[in-house]
Amino acid sequence: MSKYYLGIDTSNYTTSVCAYNRDKNIVISKRKLLPVKDGARGLRQSDAVFHHTQQLPGLIENLYEDISFDFSAVSVSSRPRNVEGSYMPCFTVGVAAAKIISKTNKIPLYEFSHQQGHIAAALYSSNRLDLIDRTHIAFHISGGTTEALLVNSSEEFLSTKLIAKTLDLNAGQLIDRVGVMLGLQFPCGKDLEKLALDCNDEISVNPVLKDFDCCLSGGENLCQKLLKDGKSKEHIAKFCLKYVENAIFKMSEKLARKYPNLPIIYAGGVMSNSIIKNSLSNNFDCVFAKPEFSTDNAAGVAVLAYYADNCF
Repeated sequence: MSKYYLGIDTSNYTTSVCAYNRDKNIVISKRKLLPVKDGARGLRQSDAVFHHTQQLPGLIENLYEDISFDFSAVSVSSRPRNVEGSYMPCFTVGVAAAKIISKTNKIPLYEFSHQQGHIAAALYSSNRLDLIDRTHIAFHISGGTTEALLVNSSEEFLSTKLIAKTLDLNAGQLIDRVGVMLGLQFPCGKDLEKLALDCNDEISVNPVLKDFDCCLSGGENLCQKLLKDGKSKEHIAKFCLKYVENAIFKMSEKLARKYPNLPIIYAGGVMSNSIIKNSLSNNFDCVFAKPEFSTDNAAGVAVLAYYADNCF
């Protein structure tokens, strides 16, 4: 019988479960966004925990209804990053469910970080699972994280060493703040991209880098000024995304010089943006997660359940 592996991820904005089959190289995913009130720029952790608790049982039930199989192992995102002290209450919902499934079904339980899940999802969706145990550079760019990591630089499986980061706002935060400022519904990435693609203006940006790290708060201030100056929503949206794109471009350029000949993986919700993706893919040896695997999902931790159970 073909083996399936269950992944669970309860991030700040998406409840997600996924089944992975290595033999068929398929993932079967169920996910649901957490509700955010109009005009809000995010959720309190207490609200995220509540909504995950409400949504997770139904998603697991839906997964079992669609597919008839037993799982060989379960894996869960238990923390944001693979560093000491990394913690967010929302991940405890997924951990609790994974422990129950592990005990009642007598199958192994593996824990990974949400960030490691994003990296694995990017590798799977870009057909680069050959890098799962090889050294590479991974960017994780989202609402909660803007980091570049050296992956598999130690003997620990899918180890992550921080090599660059934002010094203030995360890229997704900048995008959502500007989007809300323009009257868009949170999360704002897709709608901001639509606005930007309708703008034909030539736009020049110059985000600040300090060594390998970026500063993005200046982009918010400049977008506020553009709005006061009467610039169109389309112009401001394009300016915001070009600002993020150029910051990531500069970071990638410097890291490629420091770590030559290493492939670069781009993961996280922000990296599904076509404007940002096109610029980077034309200039670096890089791959991207497919859009459906860029946003928060449990596919990566489901894939990692297979590798933890069979390889490492």
